Amino acid sequence: MTQNPQFKTTSIVPAKRMDQLPDYLFGKLNEEKQRRRREGIDVIDFGMGNPDMPASREAVEKIHQVIEDDKAHRYPNPAGIPNLLKAVADHYDEFYGVDLNYDQEVVATIGSKEGLSHLALAMLGPGDRCVVPAPFFPIHKWCAVIAGAEIQHLPVTDNAERMIDYMEKLDRTPKLIFLNFPHNPTSTTVDLDFFKTFVPYCLEKNVIIIHDFAYKDITFGDYKAPSILQVEGAKEIAVEFTTMSKSYNMAGWRCGFCVGNSRMIQLLTRIKSFFDYGLFTPVQVAAIHELRHNRDQVKEVARKYESRRKVLTEGLERYGWDIPYSRGAMYVWAHIPDRYREMGSLKFAEWLLEEAEVLVSPGIGFGPAGEGHIRMSLVENTQRIRQAVRQIGRIIDL
Repeated sequence: MTQNPQFKTTSIVPAKRMDQLPDYLFGKLNEEKQRRRREGIDVIDFGMGNPDMPASREAVEKIHQVIEDDKAHRYPNPAGIPNLLKAVADHYDEFYGVDLNYDQEVVATIGSKEGLSHLALAMLGPGDRCVVPAPFFPIHKWCAVIAGAEIQHLPVTDNAERMIDYMEKLDRTPKLIFLNFPHNPTSTTVDLDFFKTFVPYCLEKNVIIIHDFAYKDITFGDYKAPSILQVEGAKEIAVEFTTMSKSYNMAGWRCGFCVGNSRMIQLLTRIKSFFDYGLFTPVQVAAIHELRHNRDQVKEVARKYESRRKVLTEGLERYGWDIPYSRGAMYVWAHIPDRYREMGSLKFAEWLLEEAEVLVSPGIGFGPAGEGHIRMSLVENTQRIRQAVRQIGRIIDL
């Protein structure tokens, strides 16, 4: 085909910031999973933390009800409709004893990931230092990188004094630190005493805390994950992100919240106004219903994840693969068995996919500190988990 001479051949040149972003490793593995499924291979998927359980019937019915209202199709309030913000504040009061001014200390986000990314743009820029404990959920690092900040990694720990010791050894005090408990990917949990020790240190050093609390309800046994805002003075320096994705099986609905320091809430609300128009109103109304009325299903969701974890870990232990117990999150974080450690986590994950037809996430996808591990998401039912254990058991030799 002859090119029209009036058009010049152009080169599409991305912004320099794109050079800093790595290939999305999990996307490559997902593509390989899809290719195999198209060929008729039944891959058992422990990869992405994408809940397989449905949202409640009441939430779905609420969507149907509200969507019939013509006014619901207009642009919504970018910060969230007042009744939703009040429902979030009431939830914090009931479950954590935290008093929030819903007009000033709560904002709705299009899932946690969107809120985290936009808050990073509002709070960080060139010359700022941000601490991201490692291994890390990718958005915690890359939202700060995109904002232009310098990243410093410290090991994930459930010991606040150790975390403070790590901070003290830095050559300068960071502006901001990301925390995430229960933790993705390691499932590390903390008690309230962690925050009672760490928050005063950050107040003294003027370090901002962003706490990703996505797995707050996915806890096992008698353990209850604490909110950082339960600590006196935390609202002076901290915000906390929660989401409807995991607790309420509303991952695709994209509904989350940021609560805490009123100045940071104001900044997030302001920057969001330049990027989006907020959440679809029927989704917000359904979220109000879930927060106010659906506590029993949230408990049942946590029980299912605990049961799945038990089936997976006890099954693998029968083949000699010992995995430590965790108190929360929807993942199993496992050391690669010594016999296979030299393969590295990516090759080991590829081997499990090839030979056992089981997809897992390689630890290297969560930064170099994740090497030597894999993450298994508990997003298959117990029957499928037992099948995965048998298939893994056929190929590993421990």
